[in-house]
Amino acid sequence: MRIIFMGTPDFAVPALDALVAAGHEVAAVYCQPPRPAGRGQKARPASVQSRAEALGLAVFHPASLKGLGEQAALAALGADLAVVVAYGLILPAAVLAMPRLGCLNIHASLLPRWRGAAPIHRAIMAGDARTGVSIMRMEEGLDTGPVLLTRALPIGPEETTGELHDRLATLGAAMIVEALERLGTLVAEPQPQAGVTYAAKIDKAEARVDWARPADEVARTIRGLSPFPGAWTEIVGERVKLLRAVAVANPATDAGAAPPGSLLSGDAPSGLVVACGQGAVRIDTLQRAGKRAMQVTEALRGWSLPDRLE
Repeated sequence: MRIIFMGTPDFAVPALDALVAAGHEVAAVYCQPPRPAGRGQKARPASVQSRAEALGLAVFHPASLKGLGEQAALAALGADLAVVVAYGLILPAAVLAMPRLGCLNIHASLLPRWRGAAPIHRAIMAGDARTGVSIMRMEEGLDTGPVLLTRALPIGPEETTGELHDRLATLGAAMIVEALERLGTLVAEPQPQAGVTYAAKIDKAEARVDWARPADEVARTIRGLSPFPGAWTEIVGERVKLLRAVAVANPATDAGAAPPGSLLSGDAPSGLVVACGQGAVRIDTLQRAGKRAMQVTEALRGWSLPDRLE
């Protein structure tokens, strides 16, 4: 098929590669424009743009698709289908109706659960036992379209968003190729009204760890925000990202003898264990300001910690 591909971040790259490898003609790639990044704030192209250019594909990054000029340019491509993966722009009705076979979206959840911007983060933070990928025929509502294909994956008990992201990206890439092969026979099933949840964009205020919450919630938040944006706590005035954690039982916290945030263990041999409102969490991986992520046993060498974290 002749395809327009619309996607921006790392999550979309495997799907682009899979479509090219399957022999589909990618007429053009649309993604978000380069953004300032890094210490120098130099404009950095999106992951999809970099990959598309390496493949020799035409790349466009308009600020909007609402203008008649941009819509005319899209129509001139004469695409059979548009494949959309975490693009970052709302597609107007005129654009949705433009390709002969419509627009398909690769969404990282089992719809109708976790419609919206951050389905992978929210699934882990909520403690879901499983998630998956849905191939959806797009319509004007937010992830409300009928679903052509779904596949489920279990969420590991200690899995981070980064790890689950990569598994789902690989799954989505295989599924979109399958969906195009079976497009004439797949039935688009309307999403049920029951079970709808929304995966709101992660707010920066959510990233600071609230030690007063139960340990399982704290651990899920840390894993769910890892590696980006990264849950954090303050240690002697330094903002430290916490990247991997598990809930552990601790009788002292359960009896109220250790206030939330109390450091129950904080040396290299014993690891880093912090009291929560109920139970405690063991931090396994962290990242200090200006340094790489590291195992806690390495990070704690020569680091004097306070009795309590903020």
